[in-house]
Amino acid sequence: MLPTNVLCYGEESPLPVQTPLRAGPLSLVYEGGDLRYIRLGEYEIVRRVYAAVRDRNWGTVPAVRTNEQIAVERETFRISYDVAHQAGEIDFRWTAQISGGADGTLRFVFDGVAHATFLRNRIGLCVLHPAEAAGANAVVERATGERIAARLPKVITPDQPPQPFTDMRALEHEVAPGISARVAFEGDLFELEDQRNWTDASFKTFSTPLRLPFPVEVPVGTRIRQEIVITLKDERPAQNQHAQRVEGQAALVFSVERSVFKLPPLGLVSHGMPLSEREIARLRALRLAHLRAELNLAQPGVAAALANAATQARALGLPLELALLLPDEPRDVLRQLRVALEQERPPMVAWMLYAAHERLGGGTPIETIVAAAREHLAGYCAAPFAAGTNADYIFAGRNPPPVALLQRFCVAITPQIHAFDLASVTETLAAQGVLVRSATRQYGLPVRVSPVTFRPRTNPYATGAPAAAAPEQLPPSVDVRQMSLYGAGWTLGSIKHLAEAGATSITYYETTGWRGVMEREAGSPLPAQFRSIAGGVFPLYHALADVGEFAGGDVYATVSSAPLRFDGLALRHGKRARVLLASFTNTTEQVRVEGVTGMVALRMLDATNAEAAMRAPEDFRAANGVLRESHNGVLNVELPPFAVVRLDWEAGDGG
Repeated sequence: MLPTNVLCYGEESPLPVQTPLRAGPLSLVYEGGDLRYIRLGEYEIVRRVYAAVRDRNWGTVPAVRTNEQIAVERETFRISYDVAHQAGEIDFRWTAQISGGADGTLRFVFDGVAHATFLRNRIGLCVLHPAEAAGANAVVERATGERIAARLPKVITPDQPPQPFTDMRALEHEVAPGISARVAFEGDLFELEDQRNWTDASFKTFSTPLRLPFPVEVPVGTRIRQEIVITLKDERPAQNQHAQRVEGQAALVFSVERSVFKLPPLGLVSHGMPLSEREIARLRALRLAHLRAELNLAQPGVAAALANAATQARALGLPLELALLLPDEPRDVLRQLRVALEQERPPMVAWMLYAAHERLGGGTPIETIVAAAREHLAGYCAAPFAAGTNADYIFAGRNPPPVALLQRFCVAITPQIHAFDLASVTETLAAQGVLVRSATRQYGLPVRVSPVTFRPRTNPYATGAPAAAAPEQLPPSVDVRQMSLYGAGWTLGSIKHLAEAGATSITYYETTGWRGVMEREAGSPLPAQFRSIAGGVFPLYHALADVGEFAGGDVYATVSSAPLRFDGLALRHGKRARVLLASFTNTTEQVRVEGVTGMVALRMLDATNAEAAMRAPEDFRAANGVLRESHNGVLNVELPPFAVVRLDWEAGDGG
């Protein structure tokens, strides 16, 4: 039997405690050493304040926190703790002093010393401003004392930092009419970046300007002290300010709207390993639209890799989405690929074209690659050509694709470039939709999202060779949440936001293995760390199967009243309608679902039956749901921790 926590989010250790706090008119949460979700009533002021130590490859060095002291009053608090970052050559330790005053002032002091000599790319405090602040009026206070009026970027920008958000000692932005927040910095020069490029739902203010060389040597004994002070300016009438402080526990509502979008075709990535008959049958049951295969034409063995991909595609009855990583001089390898294609004759759904080594600046112009690919491959089939980036959205902004030569724009998505905790990963869901809308607006092409993965597949930002993982450590591309209920809920949230943003196609995960939708017959290579069931499926398999049953249908826009606690997806095909609700927390929620009609069949996937559904997915999928009657288009649903609830009903002609 797998422990409940493993089923819920992949590991036995408990989730960090969230402590609600007040600083006068402000509410906020303290979690794992960070301040989060700083709010004035309904308005989010700051999303997060935290500290980070980043190594020479931009890896985040883990923190060990000790000596934590928390003193909480009704409208004030004081927190202190010690932190050690120790990994390889890095040994940096610091002390935090955090306080909140009755007047709404928040203060975070970071005071640390290097206990070894090492290379770093960044050390210090960071502030996340919520993505909802996009387009807000702002004032930049430079270190020189100059004050500059500005606006936070509305559309995602590749300029890092966007002007004039550089060399700052303070940043003030409008939260709502009559309300503004000021964040003041000490101890270094700070600048802002648009983290929506990486699907973080925030703008980040951080220290050490990116224009300065990195990595930088930090000699032993170096002291680094920084301080951030957040203050609020509320110039509304006094009665409005008082009303803002009267907060109650609002009911949770999930509503199905009238706006309709086409459900994008879904695909998976070929794992590259042979598939068993049982794996083939289970993958066919997902009703996928394509199989992605990645061929690095800068390396040998392309013909064999293509043959393997074509064999798997034929077994699954799917066309290939062929991702081609091309060298600086691509014509010779493209000629060889064309020969291999004529031998295998796989059906194609899209050509995805990338530079073999994507760079933020310089490198082979993507136009050269696209022109050569069209010259050699256009005659093979009528599949559309796509280009953009095989990594994060910012790479396309720095090396824009030649839209005149393309039929599609393509981008990969992963939620864990900057932060890795559960709350931060959940926050990225809404930002995925923002990214697709920005890409559609900027490039004027339909957007193929491929692939979506929990962890980055590679590190294109590294400035040196990565440290070798210990034999008992999971590879950096593997996340234990892949095999959990949370993974299923996150996948549904991703489909919701990408579909509602108009993505024309989405590719997720791998077919099998610990980056896939099911465990291989041989089981996990590290069963103590990645506790999957040999030959079993992951809960996200059922999420994809529930969506796949509506392939070719529609997605209805939906609204969650608390999208960081729960969200969902509404589907329709003919008269069949389905809502899929997903919990992102370890609490039981009571949700009012609006927009359902008549008798509703309810099926639950939670910690009580997840293991059985993983071991025997066919039995789980064959079981009928429990019938519940809706009233006036409303059904009240209990949503257990990390559960996925499926609601099915007959919609009729009226929706």
